[in-house]
Amino acid sequence: MIRIITISRQFGSGGGRIAEHLAARLGWRLVDQSVVHEIAARARVAPEVAAQYDERVDPWFHRIAKALWQGGYEGTASTTEAVPMDSEAVAALSSRIRLEAASIGTAVFVGRGAQCLLARREDAFHVSIYAPRKLRLANLRERLPGATTLEALLEERDRQRAAYVQRYFSRDWTDRRLYHLMVCTSIGIDRAVDTILCAAGLKAPVRA
Repeated sequence: MIRIITISRQFGSGGGRIAEHLAARLGWRLVDQSVVHEIAARARVAPEVAAQYDERVDPWFHRIAKALWQGGYEGTASTTEAVPMDSEAVAALSSRIRLEAASIGTAVFVGRGAQCLLARREDAFHVSIYAPRKLRLANLRERLPGATTLEALLEERDRQRAAYVQRYFSRDWTDRRLYHLMVCTSIGIDRAVDTILCAAGLKAPVRA
């Protein structure tokens, strides 16, 4: 039986909203921004600091400098004090926290390569959310009123997400084999949620 749903999403596609609706309909935990707050707590930094490095890849020159500083070792540290706060440290903590959450089950995971991190779990259902560019830009205009660089922002955030999956999981973010289902949100948020529930063989609890 499915106990975990992962949501990979294009920036501006509405994937975050779909994850929220799924979690609410099922009565499951939503594992999204809560990861950032848990990273901040464990690393003893402000949530804003952890958020700066969340779902990012450090520049190549930073990784080289770090490798030299650590004597050539670029693995996952066992404690947050062993490495400076950067994207590598945040990614390692993120994976650890999400694996802990997955061990409990009944959760909806958003982004951060969860479809790769939890790929071997037989109780996980992996979904990719996408939308036409026009709809994505419209969603961003609603979320970020007054912004003038939405086209560039859309391209950059998708690039960052693809780079994150490639860097930490050595997979192509757009590879259809990573997913059980791909949904276009042009059908609407509610219908997208219904489609995912149906495909995953899940039935939301009946509300009193």
